[in-house]
Amino acid sequence: MSFELNRKLAARRPALPTSATVDPVTAAIIRGGMETICFEAATHLGRAASSPIINQSNERNGSIVDAHGRLAGAAIGTPHLTFVTQMTVRYGLEHFHDYDWGPGDVFLGNDPDHGGGHLPDYNVYAPVFDEVGALIMIQCLQAHQGDTGGKDPGGFTLEATDIFTEGLAIPCLKLVHRGEKRRDVIRLLERNNRFFSFHGDLAAMISGVQHSVRLLQGLVGKWGSDVVRAAINHSIDHTERRVREEVAKWPDGTYEAEVLIDHDTMGTRDVRVQVACTIAGEQLTVDLTGTDDRPGLVGVWNTFANSRSYIMTQVVAAMDPAIVKNEGFFQAVDMIIPEGTIAHPPPNKPAALGSFHPACEITEAVCLALSNVAPQRSAPQVYKIGMPNAVIGFDQKGRMWMDQGVDSRTMDASAVQGIDGWGSCPVSLGNLLLAQVEDAESRVAVINISREMTIDSEGAGRWRGQPGSLNVKQVLEPTTAMAWMVSAAHPLSGLCGGDDASPYSSRFEVGTPNEYQVLLSANARLPAGAVIAYQHGGGAGFEPALLRDPAAVRDDVLDEIVSMARAREKYGVVFTGTVEEYDLEVDVAATAALRQEMSAAQAAQAA
Repeated sequence: MSFELNRKLAARRPALPTSATVDPVTAAIIRGGMETICFEAATHLGRAASSPIINQSNERNGSIVDAHGRLAGAAIGTPHLTFVTQMTVRYGLEHFHDYDWGPGDVFLGNDPDHGGGHLPDYNVYAPVFDEVGALIMIQCLQAHQGDTGGKDPGGFTLEATDIFTEGLAIPCLKLVHRGEKRRDVIRLLERNNRFFSFHGDLAAMISGVQHSVRLLQGLVGKWGSDVVRAAINHSIDHTERRVREEVAKWPDGTYEAEVLIDHDTMGTRDVRVQVACTIAGEQLTVDLTGTDDRPGLVGVWNTFANSRSYIMTQVVAAMDPAIVKNEGFFQAVDMIIPEGTIAHPPPNKPAALGSFHPACEITEAVCLALSNVAPQRSAPQVYKIGMPNAVIGFDQKGRMWMDQGVDSRTMDASAVQGIDGWGSCPVSLGNLLLAQVEDAESRVAVINISREMTIDSEGAGRWRGQPGSLNVKQVLEPTTAMAWMVSAAHPLSGLCGGDDASPYSSRFEVGTPNEYQVLLSANARLPAGAVIAYQHGGGAGFEPALLRDPAAVRDDVLDEIVSMARAREKYGVVFTGTVEEYDLEVDVAATAALRQEMSAAQAAQAA
């Protein structure tokens, strides 16, 4: 049973055996070397990969797991990948002899029921042995693949009820044996992937970990394996101690939050994520008891490993950013993720869409709960996009292409204390960037007509969220377009009295008699020339809007982020002059009077 396996994989691991002692400076130097090698591995992958989602959008991450399966080092590419990596490797380590681990080997895993996230997130990893043949660590590269060989391109099957619909699940597979590629295995993987660029992506992942293993062998050779083990132990212990010190500063108590998903892919409404964060001295416990467990739900099943990872991205965000990201976080934080819920599903449940929802709602709920104790570091690590519009077609050679919108996505950057929301993506996606539109248009039969921020779409607050954005595209050939719409009924939650983000919406065949809005999900055949318009909801606000600096509201009006009407109705700011004449000024007296009136009305309503 996967529940039993998950308990085993998540169990706390002991320190590495060593007779060496290490001082903090030496430990930091060795840790820095490992992090640099992770960064180099991720950079290698980004430069060598073939698909834009990796080589431009940077949805990849390098990390190091020690011989006991503990996260030992990372280069933060995409944070949620950082904290899921070790679980796949632990399954491989549990079967060390069965898979005949040795120098020069490279492995692959992606199975959600064997420590993985969803199927597209391939984890390629390779062991590092010392001069006497002892395993020291494992170099990992994780990246999102555009296809998984399932029923639908990309693995995003809206109606899937099991993992087998979504593609090829790989618990552990040896790609390279003692330095020699296993051509039969690699061709098997290539045959089960629709993307002609996949072979380049897989080759880049293999070469990236091989290159990094050589660098890590040099590091072990320089310092000695015993000292490296001691340095890893020191770094993990130091992180655990620092996390507990941070938690000890927070007031004891239990802080709860509930976040709802609009509906599953088949229309079952109000899918619930429930979180309780309990602080007792230096101990933080995150408990997902009460999270939805209806067995008939479709598409909203996260994986156990992903749920652990998404919880941790939010816990990390609430801490001192100087704390090193490694296994010490997991040693310091207890997680209760009830079996059978959408955060810890039964075996063989689909997983592709669960990495969007409920994964995002898990982090949102943890953020809302922890905002009671760490408001200054509260920022939701979410991207509440449902399933991004995926446009699929075939070129003249019959090769499939897919546009996942990574060239136009701007979304969900919420405000934090002291800073307005702005940017491309929320912080959970870390270094994920916008791919070049021109490059995308050279690869796929889609034209990006426009991408623009929309007025009055920010989550209002003392610090406002990022404005929403309207992305308009036109397909040049008959194509298939898929979408799962959420965040219309339940958009991203505001923090500490700030307003929620604005709702999402998506329309197909815009400007024709056949135009319609996607209210639930869609797997539509679109004619050549069809236009898609996708409205992102933007970010949520932080603290009440009536506390916003009137001068900042004026700037927002001049920048056409906020209209004059919304400035008055939401922020209580009155102006003289006009935008057109650029003589807009805050009427200080009228603003003070209006805000006093609005505050009194809000207080009366609350009472």
